[in-house]
Order: sequence, then structure tokens, then C-alpha cells
Amino acid sequence: MMELKNVLGEKLESCCTSPMTGYHRDGYCRTGTHDFGMHIICAQVTSEFLDYTRSQGNDLSTPIPGFNFPGLKPGDRWCLCASRWKEALDAGVAPPVILAATHMAALEYVSLSELKQHALEA
Repeated sequence: MMELKNVLGEKLESCCTSPMTGYHRDGYCRTGTHDFGMHIICAQVTSEFLDYTRSQGNDLSTPIPGFNFPGLKPGDRWCLCASRWKEALDAGVAPPVILAATHMAALEYVSLSELKQHALEA
């Protein structure tokens, strides 16, 4: 795997391995040609965000064993679709992000200042 960069221009760090996240289920918020959702923002999900995304038709709380998906609970870290995080931001329910584990391609969807305003490390 070539060295991937995060939104800070540094080496992309792992988002989470328990539950195992990422489009490639390798713990990293990196994308690929078949990842139309661009799962590149590492976030620590909140109950408000989980309720919001369920209301938008994407239930991230219910396990789907066939897809090796455990279902998320508040406090879990997960690679989110960049567009969904931006929607949640606009709705006032964006979960906090982990900048070091958020892929630099996220900057095509949201600004670094928006991400920093919601950074868990801040």
C-alpha cells in the first residue's frame, strides 16, 4: 500500500480495528475505484449522528452479519462517507472527527477548518 496522507498532510493513521472499519475493512479510511460513497472521514459516532443517518435511510446501528457489519454504538470510530458527514454537518449533528485518520481526499467535500472545528483532538 503506497503511503496515504491525511488531511494534515501527514501519514494516514488507522481509524479503528474494533469494530474493523474502512471500505476495505483494514482499519483505514481509504478509498478505491468501487467506493462510490468515499468512506474517508474517520469519526467517533454519536447517538445524534446515528439517529440522523437512520432518518436519512442509512441505519448504522443494526448489525448486518452477512456484510461483517457489527452495528455501531455511540463512541465507536467508523470511516464515514464524506458526503454523509457534510450532510450531518449542515444538519448540526456532525460527529467528531479524527484528523490523523481522515484521508486527504475529504478536503474535496469539506474544508480543513470545518474538520478542525469538529476534531476530537481539539
